[in-house]
Formats: sequence, structure tokens, C-alpha cells
Amino acid sequence: QAQVVESGGGLVQPGGSLRLSCAVSGSIFRIYVMGWYRQAPGKQRELVARITSGGHTIYADSVKGRFTISGDNAKNTVYLQMNSLKPEDTAVYYCNTDLRISRGSWGQGTQVTVSS
Repeated sequence: QAQVVESGGGLVQPGGSLRLSCAVSGSIFRIYVMGWYRQAPGKQRELVARITSGGHTIYADSVKGRFTISGDNAKNTVYLQMNSLKPEDTAVYYCNTDLRISRGSWGQGTQVTVSS
């Protein structure tokens, strides 16, 4: 299975923007789906956005129109562009593959804090 490392989180004011990066390494052959997930204190981990090998994307209703998931195959990297950030977006953000999720494997994630 592939390895994933998230980066790009930080502290941002409401209305601001951040771009998260997910570097993929290891067994990257036939990775069909990659996604961004987040977990806020006291809440379940939730799907934020995902992208398939065919380029199809899905977004949570809470971020639709504000977040964009994309990939750069040459760099083996998946991105999450986050615009118009709200305090409710504060969470630890994770990227993952379906195979890693099926095996219960998650990385360290990257903290996003939206506060004035």
C-alpha cells in the first residue's frame, strides 16, 4: 500500500485560504481513489473531498463551492485548496487511500485552525 504525508495546515483568519498537500509514495500502482478527511474535537472523522483515478470528484456539502481537490501525477501529490475558511473548518485534516482506510491506517494529519 501507499504511504501518505499531509502538510500545509496552519492558523488562518476566517475568510482566508490554505492549500493542503498530500505526498504519496510507496506502492502507488492502481490507486483508484484518494480523499481528504477531517476530524474536529468531539466529532467523527468525516469525508471532505475525494478524487478518483478518472478525475471524478465528490465534496461534502459543508465545503462544496469553497474547497477543491486536485492531483499532480508528476509530483505524486494530491492537494486540497481551501478558500473562504470558516471557524467550523477547524480540524485535523488527513489524506488517505481506500486500501489504507480498509486496513485502519491513518497518518498524522495536518492541523487547520480558523480563528480571528
